[in-house]
Amino acid sequence: MKSLWNDEAAAAFADDDLAMRVYTSRLLGSSEDLVMHGGGNTSVKATTRDFFGNEVDVLYVKGSGWDLKTIEKPGFPAIRLKETRMLAELETLSDPDMTQQLRALMLDPTAPSPSVEAILHAILPAKFIDHTHTDAIITLSNNPDGERILAEVFPDCMVLPYIMPGFILSRQVNEAIKRDDPAQYKGIILMHHGVFTYSDNARTAYEDMIELVSRAEAYIAAHGSTALPTASHTVDLMDLARIRKAVSDARGVAQLAVLDQTPDAQGFSDLANVADIATRGPITPDHVIRTKRIPVIIDNKPAAGVPEIEQFAADYRAYFDANGSAELQILDQAPRVGIWRAAGSIAFGSSLKECAIITDIARHTRWAVQVGESVGGWQALPAKDIFDLEYWVLEQAKLGKGGTAKPHQGKVALVTGAYSGIGRASCEALAADGAVVFGLDINPDVVAQLGGGAMTGIVCDLTDSSAIAAAVDEVIKRCGGLDIVVCNAGIFKAGERVESHSEQTWDDTLAINLTATQRLMSATIPYLKLGVSPAMVVIGSRNVAAPGPGAAAYSVSKAGITQLARVAALELAADGVRVNVVHPDAVFDTALWTEEALAQSAARYNMTVQQYKAKNLLGREIRSTEVARLVSTLASDVFAATTGAQIPIDGGNDRVI
Repeated sequence: MKSLWNDEAAAAFADDDLAMRVYTSRLLGSSEDLVMHGGGNTSVKATTRDFFGNEVDVLYVKGSGWDLKTIEKPGFPAIRLKETRMLAELETLSDPDMTQQLRALMLDPTAPSPSVEAILHAILPAKFIDHTHTDAIITLSNNPDGERILAEVFPDCMVLPYIMPGFILSRQVNEAIKRDDPAQYKGIILMHHGVFTYSDNARTAYEDMIELVSRAEAYIAAHGSTALPTASHTVDLMDLARIRKAVSDARGVAQLAVLDQTPDAQGFSDLANVADIATRGPITPDHVIRTKRIPVIIDNKPAAGVPEIEQFAADYRAYFDANGSAELQILDQAPRVGIWRAAGSIAFGSSLKECAIITDIARHTRWAVQVGESVGGWQALPAKDIFDLEYWVLEQAKLGKGGTAKPHQGKVALVTGAYSGIGRASCEALAADGAVVFGLDINPDVVAQLGGGAMTGIVCDLTDSSAIAAAVDEVIKRCGGLDIVVCNAGIFKAGERVESHSEQTWDDTLAINLTATQRLMSATIPYLKLGVSPAMVVIGSRNVAAPGPGAAAYSVSKAGITQLARVAALELAADGVRVNVVHPDAVFDTALWTEEALAQSAARYNMTVQQYKAKNLLGREIRSTEVARLVSTLASDVFAATTGAQIPIDGGNDRVI
């Protein structure tokens, strides 16, 4: 491991201890081999002034919710140093009391809560404290002969047995440093947990961490192997959708299933002994809150219902019964990681961010497991120790901060005609309600238009069946399934009466508005049948109930997809798939309407443009965002008992009524 210290960059922080703390924390956070997704913590001791202007010694320690990779000064709440050290001298201190006391010692009560390791940081007699969960050292500490190996590799470090984080860990370290002066050591290694380095100089604390990790890497290189097996397999996407459905059912809410098909993930899933080495426990207990204790091992061709998921849930209940107590309430019994034989690794979660974190942890775990085996063995902590952290009151408090789930959280939606107008607005409404949304459009700018966050644009010509199939496959590969389909794509060409209708207008309109919708339905229905509370929403038109002259192709195509939706509602009800139609009218903030077209239409009615836009019984303009809100609500459980319906959103049309 290489030091990333830069003299020129660091010089800017030489006179600001907290700024220097931010700088070296980010250096640590930039390497996932040291810390991942909020793991690890750092601190600096300094003097500041309280509200009354009095000088006070404080500990600036990483706050809850901050990541070392991106941390800034506000991520380090200041707590009174003397009183924090006094907490370590108590015989007992409950976790809720520790949290309360640490918050009471904060100079700014609105700052984030201090790390649960704050007391430990306070008692170590050095200015800068660095703590990481480095893969290489944890791999050695998970060896059956780990204590001997660590003593050999780190004679200049204090090595302590695993103990629960928080107050009892602080007490353990406090007693240890009373017996043995930490100044004679370069660092403290906690078995199965991580490493502390410390110094009055920020660079020394940081580069000592790098040097210790490098030693572990050198030992691994000399006694084991980091050349891991790889493989390349195709996967059955319908099987992936079945797995996702089973996990969602087990958790009781929709879950994304993000498949990692990288060569190393597939190579790990090919191992004959993967069911043994992958299910011994996490490489460090901290991971359990993200991944549960073990992954589920899934056969390459899972049977109907995916019985491995049911067995995982049963085993989890047994794990709870063996380690829990009457005052604890069991968590959900669904896995967070799946090892899919000859296919790769699957992360199950309620958001892309959660799945990305789980995927990263799974990647680091399989590295540590395989490398650990090559060095002489791999063993995790006993299940009881993992359970105690999984059900630790402070970890449970983190889970409760998520608030109320959004109506489409964990769901996957596909919207056609997504570049602008109702399609674009529907993408945004569904994403705002928690869905991961894929927007299809023939306009290549849809990729940039929907880039980032929970929305992804895919260029797709809906008149090309193979392009539709490829786009749907891409959605399943990325998220594991499909729950919501919005058939919105369409064109509108008016001004041609039936007797003089051009073949081009007729053919193009029906091809895009009607035939493409049918092809999309055919491609998505098999996955919707495996969706969670699945729904299809078809964007019709007021013209279905009240057609006007000069728009025969458009009116016929919209009537056609309305009838198609009605038939689909009849056919899919037994599978739990709801199919409903929304009939908008006069939605003018779309690409179909130019200023010139609006002016011409308004002139025909001897109206101003604004009067024309509000030409309905309610006298109000209908906007794309309003249609989109209806679409998202119609796809939600608010309409769980509705299918085959046709809902107008037109401000009231006297001809329809």
